[in-house]
Amino acid sequence: MSTLLTKPFTIQEITPLRRAVARHASTSGLAGARLEDFVLAVHESIVNAVEHGGGRGHLKMWSADGLLRVETVDHGPGIPGPYLNDGQPSDTAYAGRGIYLIRRLCDGVDLRTGPAGTTVQITMRLPRRGPRRTSPMKRVRVAANGIHPHAGRFTA
Repeated sequence: MSTLLTKPFTIQEITPLRRAVARHASTSGLAGARLEDFVLAVHESIVNAVEHGGGRGHLKMWSADGLLRVETVDHGPGIPGPYLNDGQPSDTAYAGRGIYLIRRLCDGVDLRTGPAGTTVQITMRLPRRGPRRTSPMKRVRVAANGIHPHAGRFTA
C-alpha cells in the first residue's frame, strides 16, 4: 500500500484538498473522464462531511493492487435511511444527490454510517501500465530485394 495523502479538513480546505486529490490521482495514472469522475466523487464526499457531518472530517488517499482509494470520515449524526437508497433522487428534492453521484461515478463505494459518524470509501481501478517505449520508432526503408540498404551500419 502506498499512502498518497492524509489530511483533516474543514470548509476552508475543500478546494485545496480537491486539487491535491486530482494531482495524486493523475500522478497515479487516472486521466480524462475517469480522473474527473473520481475527483468529483471525492469532492462530494468531502462536501457531505462538512455540510452534514459536523463541519469537519478526515481524508486518506492510497493506492494498492491496481486500485486508487479515498476514505473520508466524519463524526456527524449519520446519514438518514432515505438518502441511502440506491434509486435516483427526486427532481424536486433539495438534497440527496451526493451519494447517488458518488455511487455512479466510481468503480466501488463502501459506505458505513451510524450515530457516531460516516465513513465513505471510494475506489477506482487504475489503468494497467503497459511497457513504455523509450524512443520513437524510426521509419526504415527496405530495398525491393528485402535487404536494408544500410544493413550492418548503426547510427546513434
